[in-house]
Amino acid sequence: MSSLNGRRILLIVSGGIAAYKALELVRRLRERGAAVRAVMTGSAHQFVTPLSLSALTEDKVYTDLFSLTDEAEMGHIQLSRDADLLVVAPATANILARMAHGLADDLASTVLLATDTPVLVAPAMNVRMWEHPATRANMDLLRTRGIAVVGPDSGDMACGEYGPGRMAEPAAILEAIERALTGPDQPLKGRRALVTSGPTHEPIDPVRYIANRSSGKQGHAIAAALAALGAEVTLVTGPVTLPDPPGVRAMHVESARDMLAACRETLPVDVVVCAAAVADWRVADAADQKLKKGSGGDALALSLTENPDILATLSQAGEGRPGLVVGFAAETEQVVEHARAKRDRKGCDWILANDVSAATGTFGGDANTVHLITADGVESWPAQSKAEVGRGLAARIADALGPAA
Repeated sequence: MSSLNGRRILLIVSGGIAAYKALELVRRLRERGAAVRAVMTGSAHQFVTPLSLSALTEDKVYTDLFSLTDEAEMGHIQLSRDADLLVVAPATANILARMAHGLADDLASTVLLATDTPVLVAPAMNVRMWEHPATRANMDLLRTRGIAVVGPDSGDMACGEYGPGRMAEPAAILEAIERALTGPDQPLKGRRALVTSGPTHEPIDPVRYIANRSSGKQGHAIAAALAALGAEVTLVTGPVTLPDPPGVRAMHVESARDMLAACRETLPVDVVVCAAAVADWRVADAADQKLKKGSGGDALALSLTENPDILATLSQAGEGRPGLVVGFAAETEQVVEHARAKRDRKGCDWILANDVSAATGTFGGDANTVHLITADGVESWPAQSKAEVGRGLAARIADALGPAA
């Protein structure tokens, strides 16, 4: 018996040239015993007809948010609640952007915003649109919220260009639907992970502090990726403007000493990833009151003292040491050489080195280029989004740790 037998799929068809593939997808789903109900955006009507979808689904096709009959009998919320999975195919750049930013101006986007049902998207668009920073940022945001993605593929496009952006073929989408309904592969289930993220703020006085330019995007992406693989994740984060990743226990701290205390409280864990950009120094004697300018124009002298070394502390051998300790080396020159030295000095197992000089845009940006340094050597990863770096690192961690006992 098919794993899709009796499962209920709500298919949302948006307005892309690949909409014709939705018809084949419906046919394959129905062959495997799935019940399919369809929602179409207004622009989808330019590519396929409601009649075609209705004939294949053997159900009404829903298009109008403001149909009083439908709102009385079913409603946009009930549409999603009646389904085991929502599938957006094709998922255009427009509907992905509306999903990412919580817009709800038609039936399709309202259903997607109102649902707590799992969602799978099959992106389809021109290669330039797919590679645009706005689309990449929207996709990263959707992934951190748990949206499953299949494709896109690379190939010739209707516009005459070649590259990534073609919607995945119906067979591949069907496989992704089966995976989404049978549950994701969770190789880290039963494992405990600790991730540090963001900057630390070291007070000078009640209104001023020493900090750095870290946004926390990389650390948060790693925490989300580990959680997606089934790990029980604690995220210890300095001050950031990012939302807490779903499925993660977050502990919010200010200073390096606060961060170390929170990390110690979380132990024991199987793996720790120190992605936070911890301030190396703090003011030895922070003022209790706001410091005032002197009338003579003399420069203010601050006495600094070193902060505790969180990575080195967690890397210390002995009972309770995590099985895998991963650090980050944010460098502006001789990136790999300095990171190798840092790994030896700190005693951690792995170091991810990245160039954070101003020209790279790494601090605060959405992309990163890292070098994974282990006892076996250096592995240079291609430039990619921080979400992709997080998923890549999580997969490597799962391979290194193996199944939980």
